[in-house]
Amino acid sequence: MTFAPYADETRLLRFRSAGPDDAEQVAVLHADSWRRNYRGAYADSFLDGDVVADRVEVWSGRLSVPGDSATVLAERNGQLAGFVHVMFDTDPKWGSLVDNLHVHHTQRRTGIGTQLLNHAAQATIDRASAKALYLWVLEQNTAAQQFYLATGATRADTAPVPPPGGDPTRLNGTPNGQRMTWPDASQLAPATR
Repeated sequence: MTFAPYADETRLLRFRSAGPDDAEQVAVLHADSWRRNYRGAYADSFLDGDVVADRVEVWSGRLSVPGDSATVLAERNGQLAGFVHVMFDTDPKWGSLVDNLHVHHTQRRTGIGTQLLNHAAQATIDRASAKALYLWVLEQNTAAQQFYLATGATRADTAPVPPPGGDPTRLNGTPNGQRMTWPDASQLAPATR
C-alpha cells in the first residue's frame, strides 16, 4: 500500500462502516501494524509467520457477524488508511472496549487516529448503554500511550497481555498492557457530530 501526498489530505479522507468484503484489507493492515509495533511482546515466530492468515480468520468472523460492535474504516483515495473496532458494553465498570485502532504507518500523525477514536466514541454514545470507553495498549508502545493521554485518557491499571488466539507461544514472556480509560465518550465525540 502506497499513498501519494496531497495538498489537502483531509478532504480526500472518507470514513465508512466495514463489511465482510473488507476482512482481508483490515487483516493485512492489522498484521503489518503488529509486525511494526509488537516486536518484543509478540514472538517473532508468530509475527514472521502467517500472521495475515490468522488476522483474516479473525476479521472474517468479526465482519460477517458484527454483533454488538462497530468497525469503522478510514480510506484515502480508495485505500485503507486505518480502522477502529469497538465492542459495546464489554465491562460494567469501564464500558465499551476499543479492541483495535490501527493506522497505516505512512499515515501516522495526519489526524486519522484521532478521527477514528472520535468515530468509536460516537458509536459508543449511539449504541452502548454505558458511555465509558477504554482500551488496552502494550506497555512498550509508549507512542500510542502518549497519543491516548493527549486525547484525555487516564491510565487505570496494568495487566498481562492475553496471547493472540489463546496460544501462549505467540508471546515473548509475559508482556503487560495498560488500560486507558475515558469515563465519558462524549469528550471524544464532538468532531464526528
